[in-house]
Amino acid sequence: MKKFIGEFKDFITKGNVMDMAVGSIIGLSFKDIVTSLTNDIISPILGVFGGVDFSEYKLVIGTKEVVDAATGAVTVTENTINYGAFITGVINFVLMAFIIFLMVKVVAKIGELSQKLALKKAEEEATEVAEEVASETTEDILKDIRTLLLDKNKVEANK
Repeated sequence: MKKFIGEFKDFITKGNVMDMAVGSIIGLSFKDIVTSLTNDIISPILGVFGGVDFSEYKLVIGTKEVVDAATGAVTVTENTINYGAFITGVINFVLMAFIIFLMVKVVAKIGELSQKLALKKAEEEATEVAEEVASETTEDILKDIRTLLLDKNKVEANK
């Protein structure tokens, strides 16, 4: 049992799980923002231009009268299919998908720019190294080789 609890603890404290939890919380908040955008801004604008308010669209499939025994009051309840709420949900989904698409595009563009900057920096460093190597003449290289050989001969002579 201790092993199981230890494994669960390791699983829950890993970065990916915590990132997923944070993402879920932010996603739920984001959903509320998109729902508010649809219900409080887009639907009223569509209502002004098209005379349409999706939230009121429904199909009554049956009614039921309930009589209160004490007062004798009659209440009518409707069984409805609220397809206007469904249309609003579809609009919410499309808006959220579009916004997430834009966010992914922006992140991909930032990654692309980052790669280009890293490549440019690497090219500049390679150019600097190439210039340093090119600045050495054959004579300098031969002098370095001669010095190394002389040092090697001195070491062997001292043995």
